[in-house]
Amino acid sequence: MTRRLNYSARFPLRTTKEVYALLSDRAYWDARMEEMRKYSPNEVVALDAGDSGVTVVLEQVLPRVMLPDLAQSIMRRDMVITRREVYGPFGPEVFGEYVAEIPSGPPGGLGGSMHLFATDTGCTLRITNIATVQIPFLGARLEQLMLVSLVDLLRAEAEFTKQWLDEHNPLT
Repeated sequence: MTRRLNYSARFPLRTTKEVYALLSDRAYWDARMEEMRKYSPNEVVALDAGDSGVTVVLEQVLPRVMLPDLAQSIMRRDMVITRREVYGPFGPEVFGEYVAEIPSGPPGGLGGSMHLFATDTGCTLRITNIATVQIPFLGARLEQLMLVSLVDLLRAEAEFTKQWLDEHNPLT
């Protein structure tokens, strides 16, 4: 079974151009990973930004002891997640997708789509997350756990992005 969960990061008084510029900025990604290291080991593996779009590859490690009991019953070691985000070229709206690979994880997948667009009050980055775990009887519960944990991570990343914008591009 597959589960979906949407998350919208809202950036009041910010333009899509400002947010997209961050996605191309290595300093932003490095600082974001530094902030996320408060919770677990993280690093930027690669960043490629140009006229055709932005691709960033992140490696995130979730220590086994931080996983819910149900996940620990399946995972015998730390969960290493390689997340590849691809954003299209800048325009009035930007579309992208991501895939999270978990080689030592349960059989299935985690990924989704991204949509950056202007609103009347700023801009929004909407992320549609899709989780699939192919384990009889446990799959649906693990999918829900993955999505809830992912939304917590996305919320922390969005909050960091807002702070970064405020510090490096203050509103006048």
